[in-house]
Amino acid sequence: MDYWLGLVIGNSHLHWAWFVDNILQEAWDTPHLLEEINSATSLSTFLPNRYQKTVKNNSLTIYLASVVPFKTALWSNYPQLHQITVLDIPLLNTYATLGIDRALAIYGAGETYNYPCLVIDGGTALTFTAVDRKKALIGGAILPGLRSQLRSLHQHTAALPQANLPSDLPPRWALDTEKAISSGIIYTTMAGIHSYINNWWDKFPDSSIIFTGGDSKLIFHYLQTLYPQVSKLTLVDRNLIFWGLQSLKKRLKDET
Repeated sequence: MDYWLGLVIGNSHLHWAWFVDNILQEAWDTPHLLEEINSATSLSTFLPNRYQKTVKNNSLTIYLASVVPFKTALWSNYPQLHQITVLDIPLLNTYATLGIDRALAIYGAGETYNYPCLVIDGGTALTFTAVDRKKALIGGAILPGLRSQLRSLHQHTAALPQANLPSDLPPRWALDTEKAISSGIIYTTMAGIHSYINNWWDKFPDSSIIFTGGDSKLIFHYLQTLYPQVSKLTLVDRNLIFWGLQSLKKRLKDET
């Protein structure tokens, strides 16, 4: 059996996926590393207990993509490491500063749900990434994610509290400060997302829109409540980056 790990070094967490023969078994998150990883033994501390024996008895390959360059250096001495860059991903019209997370997610979305497609990633940043039928990048947009916006108001003002994301939409017209912050950020951000969705469907009316990232389910829930029509051709899949790694690994194997 071919055991391997997908690993994405994100802004706030390490995102892991365990594969057996190119089939995703499980995905999970851990905090960032504090020290260098140079062997399967040191790697095992980040894996669920049920995989410890497999790691001990096998030389485990890692396919790694990172958006945090200085964290990538902690993996430089791991012997079975394949670092993935944007240049490895078979998309057209990419640019030098395109994030590897965005590139992998849109590639994974297209290979899984067909092209063209739009990926909306609700993480530390809220990003929009789109490709056409020919796998050419159309472009996208980036703004602070919902939690980043909440955190920014708290950190950069003297009197505003740290607000949280409620499980359901807050009252639009709030009567306390925390709810007012949640209302302002959630309703204006959802209106912006809805605008991008409508513009996309004007261009590609029958294409899929896939939400991914840590807050994807919550964002999708907010949008469905406000704009029920977004359920058409939209779905949530938090594993898009790993589908991208899976497709890329298969492609690289086929080329050898």
